[in-house]
Parts: sequence; C-alpha cells; structure tokens
Amino acid sequence: MSNKKTYFITGGGTGGHIYPAVAVADALLNENDTEQIFYIGNPNNLEASIVKDKNYKFLPVISSGMPRKLNFTLIKWAFQMFGAWLKCIFYINKYKPDAIFGTGGYVSAPALLAGVVTNTPFVMHDCDANPGLVTRELSPFAKSISIAFEIAKDKLKNLNCSVNGNPIREKFKTLTKTQAKETLGLSDKLTLCIMGGSQGAKTINESAVKIIKNLSQKLDIQVIFQTGKRNFETAINEIEKIYPEYKEDKNLIIRPYFEDMVTVLKACDIAISRAGSLSISELCASNVATIFIPYPYAAQDHQRKNAKYMVENGAGLYLENSDTTPEKLFDMINSLVQDKTKMKAIQNAASKMAKFDGVQNIIKQIKSAIESKN
Repeated sequence: MSNKKTYFITGGGTGGHIYPAVAVADALLNENDTEQIFYIGNPNNLEASIVKDKNYKFLPVISSGMPRKLNFTLIKWAFQMFGAWLKCIFYINKYKPDAIFGTGGYVSAPALLAGVVTNTPFVMHDCDANPGLVTRELSPFAKSISIAFEIAKDKLKNLNCSVNGNPIREKFKTLTKTQAKETLGLSDKLTLCIMGGSQGAKTINESAVKIIKNLSQKLDIQVIFQTGKRNFETAINEIEKIYPEYKEDKNLIIRPYFEDMVTVLKACDIAISRAGSLSISELCASNVATIFIPYPYAAQDHQRKNAKYMVENGAGLYLENSDTTPEKLFDMINSLVQDKTKMKAIQNAASKMAKFDGVQNIIKQIKSAIESKN
C-alpha cells in the first residue's frame, strides 16, 4: 500500500485567497510523500490563470459570493452553491484526497463542505484580523485552523488554532532588494510602489496620477505604479494630461498589473497600499514602509482593522480613504523621503512582524490532520 498523499487545495476570487493557497500547494508538491495535488477553483476567476502553469491539476467549480438581499438572485446562488458542493463530492469520491486545505472565501466553501460530509479532514487558513464568514462557520468542523493574527482566535469556534502569519512565496525569502531593482531595470535610488491590489483602487489612482510627476521630478524617487487592469486606460489618460513626457521618465514604471509582485515589492522602500492581510504580510517580508489606505467597504471592515493593527505596532502609516487627496498623499510620502530615520523605523517594525515559516507550519497541520484520521 502506497504512503503517497493526495491533496485538494482550494481558495480563489482575490489574491488574498489565492496566493496563500498556491504557496502551500507549491510547498506540498516538493514533499517526498506527495502523490498529486488538485486545485479547486472558479474557472472564471484569477486562480484559473495563476494555476494553469503549475504542476497540479485544476478542478473547476462555479461559485460566487452570497447575495445580501432576499430575492431571486439569492435563490439562484443557493442552487449554484448546491451544484458546486455536489461536484466537489464527486471530485472527492473520484480522486480520494487525504486532506483538503482551504483559504476561506466563497470559492473554498463547496470543497470544505464536501469534506465535512465525506469525512475528509481539512485545515483552513484565514488571513485577516477578523475572520471571514466561511472560516467562522466551518471552523468547528476543521481539524485545525491557521490564522495570520493572534486576535482572530477569539472569533473562531475551534481551539486548535495556530498563529502562522500568512503563507508567502519562497521567493520573498531569497530575493534581495538589489536583485529586484536590477530585474526591473531600476537604479539603487529610493523606490515607491503604488498599488491597490490586483483590481486596482480608484481613490488611490486618482491621487497618484496627480502627483506622479512631482514624485519623480521634485523628490527624485523611482515609482512603480500598478493601476489595476480596469483602471489602466483612465490612469494613463490623466497622467498624459499632466505629464505628456512620462514615457521617457526612467524613474517611472506604470503597468495595469504585475504578474511578479514579489520582485516589485522587494524592489520597494516605500509603498502605498490597501490593507488586505496578504498584502501586509508580503510588504512586511519585503521590509517596506507602507502608507495604508484601507478599502472602506471590505467585509466586516477587516482592512481598517488590519491597518490599525499595523500602525499600533509602529509598522505603517494610516490614511482614510475618504481623507485621501493628492496633497495629503504627497506630504505623507515626502515625510518618509525626507526623514530616513522615520522610514527605517517603520521598515524595521514591519520586518519584525514578517513570518517566513508559515507555509511549513501549515504543512505540519495538514499532515497532523491526516494522522488524526488514520
């Protein structure tokens, strides 16, 4: 009888659910006792394009977030989730995974629920200070829970919780700032990253386009600007009005989306960012001083809580979305550029919060879950 293990990995919709799942899947793939890995996700979401180049098979399910209003859309959603759940039961019966690892969110719900009814052990990871609905509701059925923040423990009905930080990709440990800047064709001067996640952030973009010329010419810093795919054309049009020569400026790199965000973040000294938990973990691992502008409509206001937690630990600065103006944003960036001691203090505090052993700790939890069943 073979001791090789088969794993289901599930999580999708946003980078905050996908990249931790992929980090764990990649690490499991390198384990000697791994037979095969299957990734369950929505074929129409970002996870499908990320996983397609990996050495594990993608199993599609159609799922979406739960509508908040009691109407026909909610009924349609219920049928959709029921179908996704049945499909996941089919996948489990066909491939017989030894364990399931899920990162929460609506994409992972059908597979984890299927794990409950088929008695397949599963481990969950939640990346936020305030755990999401799926994690809260399914945590009693999980063999164990991995969390990013200590304060999340009190919100879960499972005493077997481990504070692992967020699982981050191996490259964050090995790539140096100098190597990252060289890869992007940047010099060794101070570098700022402006980003709003994979989808971009309208408020951040609207202020950034108005100050990008001054950031380059007055402060003489390099700027990497990820606009988000849907906001790229608008951002470029606004920049061209203010700074027609921007294409010739060697201080600027402007893209709708970067596939290799590890290199981007490792190249930066300062960042403007939303406050999703994975972004925070990756910024900490990159030794970056970050100005957090939390998304005000995030579920359960988790981004504000994440950002305030960082500020309380001296590991970032805070700016409300509604208070964000070009002038305020420029002043906050300038305060870090001019006061290197302040910048270094924030970088050091952030670096101390980085956890590089999260992936291996989660793998131990998954293997322990399998052993507890046998």
